Amino acid sequence: MDGERLRVNAQCAIALDELRWEFTGSGGPGGQHANTANTKAIVTFDVAASPSLTDWQRVRLVEKYGSEIRVAVNTTRSQSRNRDLAIERLRTRLIDGLHRDAPRRATKPTKASRERRIDAKRHRGQTKQHRRRPATDD
Repeated sequence: MDGERLRVNAQCAIALDELRWEFTGSGGPGGQHANTANTKAIVTFDVAASPSLTDWQRVRLVEKYGSEIRVAVNTTRSQSRNRDLAIERLRTRLIDGLHRDAPRRATKPTKASRERRIDAKRHRGQTKQHRRRPATDD
């Protein structure tokens, strides 16, 4: 995070006021303190309505995750630590959603690799031929 924005990558930064926060009690067993502290952090990011995203970023994220991205964290007993973890997981999810693989460029096999392939096929054929019953001379 830098200032009031969540830096996702070089081309994308999201204003923190676009994130919707909710804090609830964590589930599971616990003592007296467990029922009173709202330490579970839930952050929701509305992808479809975000002015911080470009058109292609919005389309890509909606295709991958839908119109909203929701992250819930109740790993630690600290609300502020869970909030930091939720921001980091949201950032990771956005990075994964916006990542584009480099286009694959088809290449031709080399002459040596073609020869190795043919030699391997010839060798395999000979191995199978040796398994046959020998021809009988009548």
